[in-house]
Amino acid sequence: MITLDNVTLSFADGASRIVAVDSVTLTGRPGVVTGITGPSGSGKSSILALAATLIRADSGRVVIGGTDVAELSRSDLAVLRRERIGIVFQQSNLLPSLTAREQLQVMGELGGAGVASRRRAIRARVDELLDAVGLAEHAHKRPAQLSGGQRQRVAIARALVHQPEVLLVDEPTSALDRARGVEIMQLIARLTRERSTATLLVTHDVTPTASVDEWVTVVDGRIDAGALAAV
Repeated sequence: MITLDNVTLSFADGASRIVAVDSVTLTGRPGVVTGITGPSGSGKSSILALAATLIRADSGRVVIGGTDVAELSRSDLAVLRRERIGIVFQQSNLLPSLTAREQLQVMGELGGAGVASRRRAIRARVDELLDAVGLAEHAHKRPAQLSGGQRQRVAIARALVHQPEVLLVDEPTSALDRARGVEIMQLIARLTRERSTATLLVTHDVTPTASVDEWVTVVDGRIDAGALAAV
């Protein structure tokens, strides 16, 4: 589970500060996809960055599985991100020289000793994840040989290699056509439920609502209860 408890984030703008996230409280629960929507510049991506521990809040708390991230050192935060948080960006950000299988293997081996038993476990998990996202037959292909939707599937599988508690997804369908976008949303929903991840998903597209369990609408850095009801 992940909880943002009354978090506020601001950035310096000359002599003043701009408030990007304003007293937001939000909870992501295991097995649930929480969609975060709102106009451009509303603070959606800043909320996701706070949840990912990539930036620290000015005030309030971010709690992941009972751990208050404000109490962690920089090195401990890096371990938490690697082992307990999976992140899927707008672009797949795959390494062009690596095959789909190698993209996951590299992520799986980060930060761990390369003992034989661990490497075998990673290989088995990689193959299982590629099968789960429907790419078992494409494991040997490099990004240039995959479609946009297939590359995004690899990125989702890569984010799940460490079996994270929390999955953070930023505009996963922005570069895809409608049909591929619906497929990706359905895939995220299925994997969230099967793997009991707490998924926060930023999106402008509220059309495939069956793939999202709960909606949060952000306007000017705050959760807008009226807009949420309208969605």
